[in-house]
Amino acid sequence: MMIALGADHGGFVLKEAIRQYLDSEKIEYKDFGTFDQNSVDYPPIAAQAAHFVADGKAELGILCCGTGIGMSIAANKIKGVRAAVCSNAYCAEITRHHNNANILCLGGRVIKEEQAVEFAKLFLNTPFDGGRHQRRVNEIAAIEEGKL
Repeated sequence: MMIALGADHGGFVLKEAIRQYLDSEKIEYKDFGTFDQNSVDYPPIAAQAAHFVADGKAELGILCCGTGIGMSIAANKIKGVRAAVCSNAYCAEITRHHNNANILCLGGRVIKEEQAVEFAKLFLNTPFDGGRHQRRVNEIAAIEEGKL
């Protein structure tokens, strides 16, 4: 499994905790930065990681900023991306089961490092349920195509 990983300065600490988890589990990732806590704009990082996922170079992505909201807004501009902001374990799991989300967005000013790792584990290990949920994912894709 290949993961696209990225953060701005507000999510750097969470990204590093998740990166350490990925290393411990020998899960491959491409880190799109940032690589320190100096202020940086999140949209370019979100776009690079989201394109990597949308182009099939990574199965999933995890993006972190101060709240997760900015990263999710930017990532969701890329066709084929379903980025979800999650601030609890239930949402991190159910967004995979029901929405087939392919990017998890987390907030460094909202959750703790331990929670970020827990949510990442759930997100990476939860399968999409398909069935009636596939119809809804298809409808989301139809919106992207201007057909709905």
